[in-house]
Amino acid sequence: MITTSGLTKVYRSRGREVTALDGVDLHVREGEVYGVIGQSGAGKSSLIRCVNLLERPTAGTVTVAGQDLTALAGRGPRAGKELRQARSRIGMVFQHFNLLSTRTVQDNVELPLEILGTSGKERSRKALDLLDLVGLADQAGAYPAQLSGGQKQRVGIARALAGDPKVLLSDEATSALDPETTRSILQLLRDLNRQLGLTVLLITHEMDVVKSVCDSAALMERGRIVESGTVGELLATPGSQLASALFPVSGEVSADDRTVVDVTFQGEAATQPVISQLSRTYNIDISILGAAIDTVGGLQVGRMRIELPGRYEDNVVPIGFLREQGLQIDVVGQGHEGQESVLVKEGAK
Repeated sequence: MITTSGLTKVYRSRGREVTALDGVDLHVREGEVYGVIGQSGAGKSSLIRCVNLLERPTAGTVTVAGQDLTALAGRGPRAGKELRQARSRIGMVFQHFNLLSTRTVQDNVELPLEILGTSGKERSRKALDLLDLVGLADQAGAYPAQLSGGQKQRVGIARALAGDPKVLLSDEATSALDPETTRSILQLLRDLNRQLGLTVLLITHEMDVVKSVCDSAALMERGRIVESGTVGELLATPGSQLASALFPVSGEVSADDRTVVDVTFQGEAATQPVISQLSRTYNIDISILGAAIDTVGGLQVGRMRIELPGRYEDNVVPIGFLREQGLQIDVVGQGHEGQESVLVKEGAK
């Protein structure tokens, strides 16, 4: 649904050049919620603004729903009209709501429909339907100053849906909200994704946002995507930065003659007593150094850091037992991360 290829954005000011995007290749599939995460300055906001051409890319292409938007930019009146039509199918939700203070909630939602030339009666009907969809049917006559932050964001979402978009872009839409309101807005976006078949591209710096609602994710650093995939794939990728951030576990080896292993559980494996089975089968004492378990996209996922007695070569058989159970195993330290972190495909299904 959304594809960028070699997307580059260079800002020039007073003789200086700043590369915000450096050859970004991104693919968001139809109907998924895709999160792009990174620290401030990573290029996330530039990416999302280039996707709907609020910012014109310096190089590269942006394709949405099979249409190359970059081919329409700056190509005369006809192409400009086509670009406006293409943009009308892309909804945008902003961090700071961007509501007009002198307009009622209903009038704010009607604004895009006015621009599209929709009749007054149809505008009113559509706006009220959308406000009902986001749970604000009783606030149609209120003004933004009378609303809470979460309610303002719901109005922003309703307004973004006015043009019946196929794609919804969210630029840090929850970063100005408290945790409880954030959860409700994320749940709303997930519900809209499912009810309307929307493809949602989320920009965030909060790992909990990815954990709560995203089907796929990408990590951005210095204008580049350094890691991407479905959340399940990332969790099953040895050495994944995103997986480690989603489910951080800590704990240091207590002695040179011990082996520390990170074990990732997914699906049914997350509820099985694998560690106790390992201990009984091989009659070994196992120390649990840290653990985290949560639900991602309806799938129960967990990570555990355990310590086994003996060096790695003494634990080849117990570690093999864990892999046979369909678990991802990462040996921590001792130079084994690259060669010993093996994904058991059966465990990733």
